[in-house]
Amino acid sequence: MRYGHLQDLEAPAIEVHIVQSAEPPGGMGEAGTSAIAPAVTNAIFAATGFEDGPGTNPEELIAAAHAACFSMALSAALSQKGHAPTRIHTKAAVHFGPVTGGFAISRIELETEGQVPGIDAATFEQVAQAAKVECPVSKALAAVEVSLEAKLQK
Repeated sequence: MRYGHLQDLEAPAIEVHIVQSAEPPGGMGEAGTSAIAPAVTNAIFAATGFEDGPGTNPEELIAAAHAACFSMALSAALSQKGHAPTRIHTKAAVHFGPVTGGFAISRIELETEGQVPGIDAATFEQVAQAAKVECPVSKALAAVEVSLEAKLQK
């Protein structure tokens, strides 16, 4: 599937939230915005020690990138099917911990909620599951189990 580029006025507001995991290491990343670049820039500065205070970690950057990429893929897929969303809200939880021989990301949980006029919950779920597979970040993380909970809001 090929995703077209949405014009600024066609794109819905996209919210990305980083969810702190109970698994080590802990901490919160930068809050996502519709323009993700400033948040990623701040997170990189914090991770590299150029900023005072606690930093973020690569797993939090992966969560931010995955939530943002999935949200854009879902928005584009819905729009291409004639169901332009008015809101997409996605959370990503990256599970990271010890494994034999070191540490690894064991799974990623995506939770998304969407407000999409004129669509039913089953169609929203179907499009969301397809967007999870087609999202470029999901493809890059193919070795990791990725789950998705998709809810249509009225």
